[in-house]
Amino acid sequence: MAKRVAIDIGGTFTDFVSLDEDTGEILLEKALTTPHNFAEGVINTIARSGTDPREYRQFVHGTTVVINSLTERKGAKVALITTRGFRDVLEIQRANRPDMYNLFYQKPKPFVARRYRFEVRERVNFRGEVLQPLVEEDVVAAVEACKAAGIEAIAVCYIHAYANPTHERRTREIIEELLPGVPVTLSHEITQEWREYERTNTTVLNAYVQPVATLYLSTLDRELSVKGLSGVKYAMQSNGGTTTFPQAQRVPIHLVESGPVGGVIGAGVIARAVGEDSVIAFDMGGTTAKVSLIDRGQLKIDTDYHIGKTSTWAGYPLKIPVVDIVEVGAGGGSIAWIDQGGALHVGPKSAGADPGPACYGLGGTEPTVTDANLLTGRLNPDYFLGGQMRLNIAKAEAAIRKIAEPFSLSVIDAAMGILRLANANMRAALERVSIERGHDPRDFTLVAYGGAGGLHGATLARELRMKKVIVPRAPGQFSAWGMLMTNLRHDFIRTHVMPCEDERLSEISHIFAQLQGEAKRQFQQEGFPLQKVWIERFLDLRYKGQEHTVRTPVSEDSLTDGNLGFVIEKFHELHEQAYSFRLDDPVEIVNFHLVGWGEVEKPELKPLEREGRDMDRAFKGERQVYFEELGMVPSKIYERDLIPPGDPILGPAIIEEPACTTVVCPDQQVVVDERGYLVITEVAR
Repeated sequence: MAKRVAIDIGGTFTDFVSLDEDTGEILLEKALTTPHNFAEGVINTIARSGTDPREYRQFVHGTTVVINSLTERKGAKVALITTRGFRDVLEIQRANRPDMYNLFYQKPKPFVARRYRFEVRERVNFRGEVLQPLVEEDVVAAVEACKAAGIEAIAVCYIHAYANPTHERRTREIIEELLPGVPVTLSHEITQEWREYERTNTTVLNAYVQPVATLYLSTLDRELSVKGLSGVKYAMQSNGGTTTFPQAQRVPIHLVESGPVGGVIGAGVIARAVGEDSVIAFDMGGTTAKVSLIDRGQLKIDTDYHIGKTSTWAGYPLKIPVVDIVEVGAGGGSIAWIDQGGALHVGPKSAGADPGPACYGLGGTEPTVTDANLLTGRLNPDYFLGGQMRLNIAKAEAAIRKIAEPFSLSVIDAAMGILRLANANMRAALERVSIERGHDPRDFTLVAYGGAGGLHGATLARELRMKKVIVPRAPGQFSAWGMLMTNLRHDFIRTHVMPCEDERLSEISHIFAQLQGEAKRQFQQEGFPLQKVWIERFLDLRYKGQEHTVRTPVSEDSLTDGNLGFVIEKFHELHEQAYSFRLDDPVEIVNFHLVGWGEVEKPELKPLEREGRDMDRAFKGERQVYFEELGMVPSKIYERDLIPPGDPILGPAIIEEPACTTVVCPDQQVVVDERGYLVITEVAR
């Protein structure tokens, strides 16, 4: 009995999804995340599922270990070895200060102290030509200083190493001779793009998290092996694909958004299944809400990702491919609080899994979004996690009263205020990935998932006048399910500035051929059959003299036919969509981007079993639910797994299932389609 299993660690819960390849049966499980030891939460969910790891043919894992290590600054003691004159790149950063008029603004503090940043004499220009040979005595002195300081990981980033990595490779040889066992990160193995600050920071952050990630993944690997798991193990990457555990340990920075990306991939699968090629994925969990846009079937992949970036703080740049996800601190556990000026805020601080919202009864006393949903009737206190956890209404009221009393409001009105503000935060995130990037949300369908996605999805879609809302099956474990739908993926990006013109076609084809060779070698090292590998090509293009670029697809026909006209016209179109104008100026290539995909067998999307589904059985009664436009009104309650497909249910209504609750607003209707998805639309008036 072969099974494929995916486990996603979230801020509050660890989710488990198992697919039985013989019967098609999907098994779901959920357990509280264990921040003190994430592997414990993984093993707990396996134990609760009752499955046997010896039957797992494939195991896919999404983890928050990397992002947590960075945000909590609980990584290794790291050193940087860099080109002479560039020691302070991490301090200088960029001049584009986000909070321009804040006289007390502070730059993000580098992850490596200045005393552990060492300069060596060497220099290569942007063409890869050696201007100053590597002075090995400088490297030896730097390594001896690292040894004396007890450094746990070393980052090596030389200027223009992406064009010629010879000096970086020799530096690693010296480090391994003098300081064996200390992990070394070379910048050209992480990114081959230019931008010295971004490259240096990315290299440092990979070194910073490598010991932590290696310890976690190797420990988990060992524990799973002890339990008899002999199937292939994959880690979810931020670029929308998976990789092997050994590769993830070498470049753990690619796992920075490991968990949320699985849900975005799943949303894309759902979109194709229902014939909606343009959707916005909306994932609301216990700690954050995350949104990502899929336009005409295409994910947006960005290599200018910033950890912790806000409108007033620059964050830390990462020069790696990451699915474009906008994240806000508006999850079920987000805490509501009043600032010194008397204004109400929701998030970004979260009650998390420990102690959790006040209504969990685990020691939490601060008011959260989950407490507000409980008091307004949206949540059933006796059916949380399918009845495994009973929610405490009295403790939720006591927590919300901290907000109600300063404003002289009733507890219910204060709860609605919290929900309105949380929705406003999430609506702003939806607008950032749509309106601010040239997309009309009315052209998109919202795919809502996560433990709290169904509670807020219909309201947000109404405010943005989106076409419909789809709540997939098992929304509470949807990110883990999405991981079962992913392929292996490796990105190869190289900076090479040159004109985009037919006369340079042979050079362009040669660079893509080199990148394709790298991709094949990578898959061969992982033991993956090349007949299941396919390639995508992109160019980062810009008008000559511009700073910003637009990623533009390149078909194989454009290279073989000797005509780049279609590529250039596509660039004009994409540039106009993103920036509202096009020019007649010459077009330049900045980066070559090749994506290697490895086809992994995926579960079949089977139609819904109709047997045992009946509307009378599905109906569970009525409950008073507060809606802003009507106040407290009786709302019909249904058990999702018993609703027959095709029969519309008019709102206001609540659809319950063990790991998620879906709210259908007044003047909306919901239908279960033939695949079991909830489809919410507005009722024509």
